[in-house]
Amino acid sequence: APFSKIQYGINAAADGDTVSAAAGTYLENIDFNGKNIAVIGADQETTVIDGNQTGSVVTFANSEDSTSVLHGFTIQNGSSSYGSGINCEDNTSPTLQNLVITGNSASYGGGISCRNYSNPTLQNILIAGNSAYNRGAGVFCTNNSSPKIENVTIIGNYGSSSGGGISVNNNSHPFIMSSIVWNNSQEEIHFFESEPSNLVTVSYSDIQGGQDSIVTNDNGTVIWGDGNIDLDPMFVDTANVNYNLLASSMLINAGHRDSTDSDGSRADMGAYPYLNSY
Repeated sequence: APFSKIQYGINAAADGDTVSAAAGTYLENIDFNGKNIAVIGADQETTVIDGNQTGSVVTFANSEDSTSVLHGFTIQNGSSSYGSGINCEDNTSPTLQNLVITGNSASYGGGISCRNYSNPTLQNILIAGNSAYNRGAGVFCTNNSSPKIENVTIIGNYGSSSGGGISVNNNSHPFIMSSIVWNNSQEEIHFFESEPSNLVTVSYSDIQGGQDSIVTNDNGTVIWGDGNIDLDPMFVDTANVNYNLLASSMLINAGHRDSTDSDGSRADMGAYPYLNSY
């Protein structure tokens, strides 16, 4: 029989199971509780988990591995100290796919927080309109965390202190590929002061302001790989939060040369591939 809440399904599941969520809005905060399961929404536009400003909307904090999957949701209205949209901590490495993460507020990591040896994989995700009272409104990385950010659009997030897009702290190393980091404040990518072990690798991505926009504070290292650009992404309608690419966008077929979109063409940059829709 169907459950009324996603968490009830998670609680009943065992490793290897799939919890399927029908379209609708779920007013709850979910925790994978160390289970390597897949939680699949009907569609990111129609299946919403709303945290009701009562904590992180989604939590991974018990050594979940890459077979722990969250796919096909809008994650919104979270409020916590760390990772109000999604909080990854303590040796977790979940796979996050086809998500919209928006309208979340935290002290650190309004959209996503990666702490204490986390290495989540982010694929085809929009991180937009989140805020942080301190650092990392879009993505916050700290204490040996290394998220893999692929085909992600990080846009319009606001950090009161620094790192509106991505904040890198305490020996962390985000990998950014085929992604867009644009119109975030303060700064698109920011290294916290006095932590020289920080590192960021960027390739085939559109970073507003280019390499010079990355604030390293003379600490840490930027590996500026092939294929990076600094061009207006040419979104369909930013005023109405439509971050698909127009046909005139230079980001089409500009993603990693060995990656493809669902239509078989070379990957585009950002969360939404251009599939001759606009």
